[in-house]
Amino acid sequence: MAERMMSVHERLDSVGDRGFMSEYLDCLSLVERLHRLLLDVLKDEFERMGVLEINPVQALLLFNVGDHEVTAGELKSRGYYQGSNVSYNLKKLVEMEYMHHQRCGIDRRAVRVKLTPKGRAVHDVVHKLFARHADGLQSRGVLGADGIEVINASLRRVERYWTDQIRYIY
Repeated sequence: MAERMMSVHERLDSVGDRGFMSEYLDCLSLVERLHRLLLDVLKDEFERMGVLEINPVQALLLFNVGDHEVTAGELKSRGYYQGSNVSYNLKKLVEMEYMHHQRCGIDRRAVRVKLTPKGRAVHDVVHKLFARHADGLQSRGVLGADGIEVINASLRRVERYWTDQIRYIY
């Protein structure tokens, strides 16, 4: 009398949670589309300005470095660079003089980067773009302070859950 394991779909159907599964899949798709759309928004902004030598991922890297001095590993762990090679993009940004780089004194393998004035200008463009978006979302009633807090809290819980799945395979 061999019992077979039920599939995830069968378990969800058996407890009547098929609606949640559908919403979860919609959420995953939306997060993916929003990330790609963010890159398109950045690309559009820089094309309008006539800045064609950097790509949207590089602009996002410059924005996220900001006033800090960081390693490639630190940028990777922050995560915004789906489908991109952080080391390659950092190398290109150094070559195009958007960033300075320097070997760490303690670990000579690690390289620390920081923005040049040229990189700071790109950071400022992205910051102003995001500020305009934040103002527009609020002023048009698309999303208010309460709504954004709920979204962020929910996404942080999902992030924690996924992180736990990686660390502590059940």
